Amino acid sequence: MKVAIYGQNYIKDTSQKAVEQLLGFLIKKEVDVLIETTFLKTLNATIQNNSAIKKFSELDDSFNLLISIGGDGTILRAITYVRDLGIPIVGINTGRLGFLATIQTDEIETALSEIFKGDYKISERTLLSVETTPKNDNVEHINFALNEIALSRKNTTSMITVQTHLNNEYLTSYWADGLILSTPTGSTGYSLSCGGPVIAPDANNFALTPIAPHNLSARPLIIPDNTEVTFKVDGRENQFLMSLDSRIVTLSNATTVTVKKADFVIKMVERLDETFLDTLRKKLLWGEDRRN
Repeated sequence: MKVAIYGQNYIKDTSQKAVEQLLGFLIKKEVDVLIETTFLKTLNATIQNNSAIKKFSELDDSFNLLISIGGDGTILRAITYVRDLGIPIVGINTGRLGFLATIQTDEIETALSEIFKGDYKISERTLLSVETTPKNDNVEHINFALNEIALSRKNTTSMITVQTHLNNEYLTSYWADGLILSTPTGSTGYSLSCGGPVIAPDANNFALTPIAPHNLSARPLIIPDNTEVTFKVDGRENQFLMSLDSRIVTLSNATTVTVKKADFVIKMVERLDETFLDTLRKKLLWGEDRRN
């Protein structure tokens, strides 16, 4: 078995201990272990000098698993390596909420033992694919997002106008600080903090959520995930920001942004007793009411 390990290029004590525990388990199982090059440099000398550990700078379809150590943001960066290879991702949570990275550090050995026995399930997560006209090299390189595409103002306190079309039919022009197009996976992220709805991961929908809209009747909108969405931005500045998960690019107001469902999915490994509703209750503290 060939396993990739990815983490952020800064290391916390909890992440260091998680890596040590994880490597102890994998090496005992005689797994072919490769750690992402930059992440490996942040780990201690014992790990860096271990001859049983190799490094990688990119992935191919020979890998059986990618293990992400960190929070959900770490997984969002990890998918830029996985792309359309179909490599299942395991998330070990050393961050905060962890809707994607759900395995806690005290569960590493138990959870990995289950996974190696085949006692797990796969949750396929829809992504967004982005095209710009005219083409932008920064977008063309990594033109997909697992959580959301967000358009927002740049270098100004003034709102922007986001003219929005669904399948070439005009919807509305949002006067706001920005606009979010979210996947079900991203519905518990930025969109949620802007008043967007929570969407179950297996729902075939996207959500349009305005950021601080000035047209007060503007509300989050659920659309089918086979909808092609087109955006055109206007404002006092001649540029705006577009974020694809954690990656940000600057675009000219002359740019047209077209977003649709990507033609591949990300495979998240989940434990058999893990459910989305259980995660919601734990992470959002649903049910923490004395009346319950």
